[in-house]
Amino acid sequence: MASKNNTDAVETPEQSAAVYTKQRLLTLGKYRSRRDLLSVLLEDGRMYAFEDVDKMIDQFMKGAK
Repeated sequence: MASKNNTDAVETPEQSAAVYTKQRLLTLGKYRSRRDLLSVLLEDGRMYAFEDVDKMIDQFMKGAK
């Protein structure tokens, strides 16, 4: 069985965590309850690690700019 190639995730040598596009993050169950928020916070064409997205959500919820 051939493995599915996920072109939305990229792992770089400098960064051990996989990064994802805004579009891919919006489809993940992990962020299902935050899709509206993420569609505003995340930029098109940029890649994000889960850690970065979680930090952005946390800062927004605390009212930090």
